[in-house]
Amino acid sequence: MRPPSILIGVVLTATVITQSGLTKAAERPNIIVILCDDMGYSDIGCYGGEIDTPNLNTLAKGGLRFTQFYNTGRCCPTRACLLTGLYPHQAGIGWMMTDRGHDGYRGDLNESCRTIPEVLRPAGYSTYGVGKWHVTKHIQPDGPKHNWPLQRGFEKFYGTITGAGSFFDPGTLTRGNQNISPITDTEYQPEQYYYTDAISDHAVRFIDEHCASTDEKPFFMYVAYTAAHWPMHALEKDIAKYKGKYDGGYSPTHAARAQRVVDLGLVKESFDSAPLIGDWDKVEHKEWEARCMEVYAAMIDNMDQGIGRILKSLRRNNQYQNTLILFMQDNGGCQETVGRSGNFKRPVEASLPKIADDAIRLDVIPKQNRAGVPTLKGPGVLPGPEDTYIAYGLNWANVSNTPFREYKHFVHEGGISTPLIAHWPNGIKEKGRLYREPGHLIDIAATCADVAVAEYPVEIRTA
Repeated sequence: MRPPSILIGVVLTATVITQSGLTKAAERPNIIVILCDDMGYSDIGCYGGEIDTPNLNTLAKGGLRFTQFYNTGRCCPTRACLLTGLYPHQAGIGWMMTDRGHDGYRGDLNESCRTIPEVLRPAGYSTYGVGKWHVTKHIQPDGPKHNWPLQRGFEKFYGTITGAGSFFDPGTLTRGNQNISPITDTEYQPEQYYYTDAISDHAVRFIDEHCASTDEKPFFMYVAYTAAHWPMHALEKDIAKYKGKYDGGYSPTHAARAQRVVDLGLVKESFDSAPLIGDWDKVEHKEWEARCMEVYAAMIDNMDQGIGRILKSLRRNNQYQNTLILFMQDNGGCQETVGRSGNFKRPVEASLPKIADDAIRLDVIPKQNRAGVPTLKGPGVLPGPEDTYIAYGLNWANVSNTPFREYKHFVHEGGISTPLIAHWPNGIKEKGRLYREPGHLIDIAATCADVAVAEYPVEIRTA
């Protein structure tokens, strides 16, 4: 089942391939697809947000910004669609990682599809994956691994197999085919482990290792951040940057974004922005609520810092000019209420058995940390630290999705609208252009295959 080439024929061809004169395999670019998690349309600076994202802004200034690009409104189907170039039901993941008894809802990538790395690798590309996988129901260390990254086309992988978890001690953390503990991992021991940094650092590592080899093959890299999915976990140095920024509540940020998306030309001046949902005057725990957004902003800021390190690595290795970078989001801002109720107040003593440093964690919402402290939730504890597990909630998600309505899960614009930044100095000549034709992430795989001069297989041999 060959993925459609709508984006090739309608969108990227006009500004990328024909202008670059890409005709031979020797001219093929590296390709980096960056996907972030549970973020709203106007969170990043170049799409109207007040969060500091200078590196994404630079990519937007030097490339294309799409004003009407769409995802599937939910983590798993978006990833299945993006990776395969098929509608998620065709790939077997119409919903989440649950087998609901129908071929479109098996919760596992099926064998009727090929992933981007499975298509590009036979065409001479090296293939690397970092971050969130979340397209298989099999997460156990001793369970089936036929749909883990290395079995679906990637040569190297570092990340998590499941869909969410602690940023300081993520469950299902995996290097290659081996589950690992961040505490005892012999290959990566930063002064402070933080998953977003770990994703960025491994992306840089894979680029550096690739370019240091004698092999001159181009590479494909999939960088799937979990920022800014709950829990609201961030480093204090990043949170401090946003201290007090949201003390005025929802309205000032919502109004400023609604105006900036107009000023940037992302929507027409006559566009009727979705109304503000939250009433700050009725918020009981204002310090806690403002802190939720401070941590959320810090998570995105840290991701942008990591993207900056990836760009620096490309420049250092003389690969920046001929690398196609595509940045997008898996769904809109998340209204889920995870961790927003509870009666915890500090100090909280360790009251549960300790978890060994080398133990493999699989939990998405952990009941405790390794020291034995119960997972802290509710407005009695400020989000951010390792022992907390709190989402930023519906009202801030409404702000994140400005100017659109509704949220993750929904197929309203707030659930399915995503920025798409396309940056390729050797290929995109119209710098800073806004592209207004509708597009969908189903087109990404076909775009990658076309610029890679890769042939999609006519049939798949499973024997």
